[in-house]
Amino acid sequence: MLPTRSGYAVVDVEATGRSPWRHRVVEVAVVLLDGRLRAEGEFSTLIDPVGPVGPTHVHRISQDDVVGAPRFREVAPHLLELLAGRILVGHHVTCDQAFLEREFARIGVPLPPVPLLCTMRLARDHLPEAGGYGLAACVEAAGLGWYPAHTALGDARAAADLLRHCVHARGLSGPPADWAESLPEAAGVPWPRLGEAMSRRQAGPPPLIRREAPFGPWPLGTEPPGVMLTAWGGE
Repeated sequence: MLPTRSGYAVVDVEATGRSPWRHRVVEVAVVLLDGRLRAEGEFSTLIDPVGPVGPTHVHRISQDDVVGAPRFREVAPHLLELLAGRILVGHHVTCDQAFLEREFARIGVPLPPVPLLCTMRLARDHLPEAGGYGLAACVEAAGLGWYPAHTALGDARAAADLLRHCVHARGLSGPPADWAESLPEAAGVPWPRLGEAMSRRQAGPPPLIRREAPFGPWPLGTEPPGVMLTAWGGE
């Protein structure tokens, strides 16, 4: 059962390159937060890009890792359900939004314009001591501990924590008034719906492959745990 369609959807994608027009999503994650920024649920999976996975040295996804992973069209109906009615959040959120828009456009589904929140912009205001404004630098400056960078779920979880940190840095116990005012706007945006891919109608939900590692912080000199692949049935 899906949470109420209101709140925030913190998203992150890993891709086969930098261009939404020329490259493909190879991993996607969504962390759902309610209107008070409390966790409601999360979703992530590797995606078969139907071609080379791109810069393995960056995202650490090998060609073998995506064998058996769903194609984007297979998870698209569930992603639409997760994103509908929510403010879209991410670290440099317009980049993640662009990749999602292009993937949905490839299957003939236009995404509606929705309110956005960018944790990179928030960090510029609330973390002036950060050495840079990439996610890793912001997480370190905020004292949020080690996280599995360049995994979609790790980055989405870290961005959600950074969002809460920026709220607390204002001395607030919950989202500021201007964010709260955007929640009804986001909830009122009409979203498209999409049926299951024909190839899945008889086979059932697609198998998903999640990359995951526990968060730190870890004691000095301790090697953080490696990222593990876990396959499970569709949601």
